[in-house]
Amino acid sequence: MVLPVLGPAAAPVLSARDPYAKIVLRAALWLAFLAPFFYATYGFANWLASQRDDVGSIVFAWERNIPFIAWTIVPYWSINLFYGLSLLLNDTKRGVDRLAGRYLTAQIVAVACFLLFPLTATFVRPQTSGLPGFMFAVLGGFDKPFNQAPSLHIALLVIIWDHWRCRLKGMAGIVWHVWCLLIGASVLTTWQHHVIDIPTGALLGFFALWLFPRNGELPFAGFRLTADPKARRLALFYALVAALALAGAVAGAFVSALWLILLWPALALAIVAFGYAGAGAKVFQKTADGSVSPASRVLLLPHRLGARINAWIWTRRLPPHVAIADCVFLGRFPTVAEAGAFGTVIDLAGELERPHGVTCRWTAVAMVDLLPPSPAAQAQAVAAIEDARSHGTVLVCCALGFQRSAGAVAGWLVATGRSPTLAQAHARLAASGRPVLLRIAMDEPA
Repeated sequence: MVLPVLGPAAAPVLSARDPYAKIVLRAALWLAFLAPFFYATYGFANWLASQRDDVGSIVFAWERNIPFIAWTIVPYWSINLFYGLSLLLNDTKRGVDRLAGRYLTAQIVAVACFLLFPLTATFVRPQTSGLPGFMFAVLGGFDKPFNQAPSLHIALLVIIWDHWRCRLKGMAGIVWHVWCLLIGASVLTTWQHHVIDIPTGALLGFFALWLFPRNGELPFAGFRLTADPKARRLALFYALVAALALAGAVAGAFVSALWLILLWPALALAIVAFGYAGAGAKVFQKTADGSVSPASRVLLLPHRLGARINAWIWTRRLPPHVAIADCVFLGRFPTVAEAGAFGTVIDLAGELERPHGVTCRWTAVAMVDLLPPSPAAQAQAVAAIEDARSHGTVLVCCALGFQRSAGAVAGWLVATGRSPTLAQAHARLAASGRPVLLRIAMDEPA
């Protein structure tokens, strides 16, 4: 990893809310903190590891075939420039703060890993001359071989790549992606890192992006531990499974580095546990059009695959949807083909992403599975159903189509006078032949 430095300022990205001078000042203050913090913590972790005689390594035998390419030290070093420029080129002070939060998260987690379980690089680089030789000499002046997994270089690359991918379009965007690939490959071709450092570093980078998203609420903003006993049980369940996956990764690593892949589902399940513990559906970072952030797409992929498999197991013998009333249908989360049969899909599955290729209207109201929605989310879903009827047929769905979507349709039936009570709405849904799981108050008249 290389020290973050401040590069020359480029053309400012103007903001209607924040004068650019204030953005630059905010960025400079962050850099004034981040650079010494990097030196202090990164250097200390390397020094402490150098005092130990039990520092091991995780390296595959076939890595010996990775060539040393001296000139790739240039893209390797270039991340320094983009580190500083990325802070300077923001639209708002909030954008600066969130990017700095990502940087800080990556550095804290990576350095903690270097302290807890240091690993060492096993390659011995050949002598180089010219510009590459000079750059390697400068790098070797402060960089020691104990900063391996997760690669902080890769974590920062993921963060910086995401920052610029939305700002560079056309040919500039293509060049940016290619250059990022070169930076990523350079950690291997400069013999700075082993292969295992790359996926672990990428996982850390996406976690930092998830923790400080570009748009929307921070996942931990306003967190309050839930008082719902069922939510607490579910949070504990997911946390225990995450802990088991983490333990499996750690124990399995002594047999094969491939066991470290369990770190991925461990992190995904820990995030879901955090959602049940009180953070709510915002941990999925799902937008109103059904899409999710890139970080959510990557980090929560193991959970989404599990949710898809679970939905298939429970609904494989059922029709994908059933008609309820006045062009409103109730069903499971649709495929692209199934969604295409409707004018609008009302999606209540916070944990699932809108399928790629969907052309119909799609409205998402993210809810957490197995828990009752908030009154605001329920009201939003009911209003969305009635509004969507003016655009043709409507499919109201969640993962299985048993609970969240059934509750929204039942609420719509009552709100529009189609059923006098929730109990009667429940009976109407049950008569459709599809399993329905709704909490109906015992004292409500039938």
